[in-house]
Amino acid sequence: MAASAILIDDEPLVLDHLRRKLRRHWPELTVLGSANDGSEGLALIRDLKPDIVFLDIRMPGLSGLDVAEAIPQTCQVVFVTAYDQYALQAFDRAAVDYLLKPVSDRRLVRTIAKLKRDKAPLLSDIHSLLQQMEETTKPNYLVWLSTGLDDLTELLPVDEVVFFRAEQKYTSVFTAGKEHLIRMSLKNLEARLDPSVFWRIHRSLIVRVDQIAAAKRDIRGRYTLGLRQRPESLRCSRAYSHLFKHM
Repeated sequence: MAASAILIDDEPLVLDHLRRKLRRHWPELTVLGSANDGSEGLALIRDLKPDIVFLDIRMPGLSGLDVAEAIPQTCQVVFVTAYDQYALQAFDRAAVDYLLKPVSDRRLVRTIAKLKRDKAPLLSDIHSLLQQMEETTKPNYLVWLSTGLDDLTELLPVDEVVFFRAEQKYTSVFTAGKEHLIRMSLKNLEARLDPSVFWRIHRSLIVRVDQIAAAKRDIRGRYTLGLRQRPESLRCSRAYSHLFKHM
């Protein structure tokens, strides 16, 4: 009998991305449905009784942890997460599987093989496991962006971004060879970026620190930044000049 699954994530693009990859790598799997929050997902699980649940950890309302505690132990759980690699070792030790966002084909194939081979993990230990992870992992910063404003939307890894520039209600995203647009203000975006990786240098600019090739200071004490992978020069406002005094 073919296995069945339900997908739960508060990002519709992630759901679509995962559904397409599962169709490609596990065509025998029946995806019974999907949900955008924990409450809706839990209701689907109780109603449809899937063999497997692909479950986001951080969601508004009921979290993935809350859902995992409430579902039958016969159901296999694959967490979809943005936790760092150090923390993910805990999942391996506990025989709880995971997919790191954005989901790669190679990692998904490995997960599918594990699901076909292993019995359902015991969920009784998941609560303590994830509690430990909450205490030892970094904040859940963005690892990918949904770019595009029309029917053509794509996933962009944050690691590929050189800098961001505010465009009224939107934000332009610059990678080494392309410019994208996202539906998020620079203020909201900044709150979800790792401050050790990205610095705000102007009210309309955020730059990836390791993409700064040079910082030139003028006679008024203002800095202009040269970039490694983009031709633009970025002007740093005086309020952020202190970031470069020791460079």
